[in-house]
Amino acid sequence: MSEPAIEAEKLDAADELRGKRDAFVLDDVVYLDGNSLGALPAVVPGRIEDVVRRQWGELRIRSWEESGWWTAPERIGDRIAPLVGAAPGQIVVGDSTSVNVFKALVGAVRMAGEGRDELLVDATTFPTDGYIAESAARMTGCTLRPVTPADVPGALGDRTAAVLLNHVDYRTGRLHDLPGLTAAVHEAGAIAVWDLCHSAGALPVGLDEHGVDLAVGCTYKYLNGGPGSPAYLYVRRELQDRFDSPLPGWNSHAEPFGMRTGYEPAPGALRGRVGTPDILSMLALEAALEVWDGVSVEAVRAKSLALTDFFLECVAAHVPEGRVACVTPVAHGERGSQIALRCDDAGDVMKRLIERGVVGDFRAPDVLRFGFTPLYVGFAEVERAARVLAETLA
Repeated sequence: MSEPAIEAEKLDAADELRGKRDAFVLDDVVYLDGNSLGALPAVVPGRIEDVVRRQWGELRIRSWEESGWWTAPERIGDRIAPLVGAAPGQIVVGDSTSVNVFKALVGAVRMAGEGRDELLVDATTFPTDGYIAESAARMTGCTLRPVTPADVPGALGDRTAAVLLNHVDYRTGRLHDLPGLTAAVHEAGAIAVWDLCHSAGALPVGLDEHGVDLAVGCTYKYLNGGPGSPAYLYVRRELQDRFDSPLPGWNSHAEPFGMRTGYEPAPGALRGRVGTPDILSMLALEAALEVWDGVSVEAVRAKSLALTDFFLECVAAHVPEGRVACVTPVAHGERGSQIALRCDDAGDVMKRLIERGVVGDFRAPDVLRFGFTPLYVGFAEVERAARVLAETLA
């Protein structure tokens, strides 16, 4: 047995989260794409069968009250809150990440006040965030300035209304300085909006601790909510009475069943709701979140760093020198829960890896991306992935 394999056995034996793997539906595949779609928690199929057969099939319309359908967006938001460092009553679940980015950005501009007509957006952001930011800027009469996160402090000014940043870069896995950048945005008098898609459920976020104003995130990655599961919107408590959503739907009305023609926003984070919730996917997410019972985000972060460290060690031990180059920062304070390797023929390499039972993903033009979900990925799987990668490249 090779030294990395022996070390993997020792690390697995000492892993305090190893028992959580049994809470997921898994097979012999090394699944390193949880940063795109998390694995299926074992409790979800049975829960959804109950939702469909009993709650919908038998109770029907009564389930809005008797099964708690109506309050699901805020109830599930409170389940997510501890995973991103937020107190209850500040997160509402619903709609897609893109829709919530739009709500947050337009709402931020409206809160920013007179004379602030500039939006800063992460120049390295996931494309959709950029598209939404450009549209929000046009609709609010703002100028849009793409800026790399490191250059944000120098780009801020008295015209800055809001800044949209990614906590973790989707392509490289770089972790950006949420506390420092949020403080810089506030010092300039602007609103800080964070996209948590690649950090929630993988590492501590500290929304309340660091005074983040607005945040959005998806739930189908490290939160394992399922394909297309609803996203969420965080509105800091102190800003809730000022948050003016650009999508005022009947679900966010102070009196939703009053059917009045005039709109009056509901109190609190409920202002982030729009229309009728997608109950099937929302309740699948609620069931999936049960895997977090008894788990601390700090323990997940510790294992995440150990997994990614070990993967880099195994790559160095197995893969021919010069065949790949890591584009993810080595420093723990600058790394999310993925490793991105640059490789000339990355698209073809990933196809061959998947054929051999190691599932990551490819990002054009030359990046192999491997996501490490600490709740179900083990060290032996990490060693196997690096070994298969070496054999594939050879």
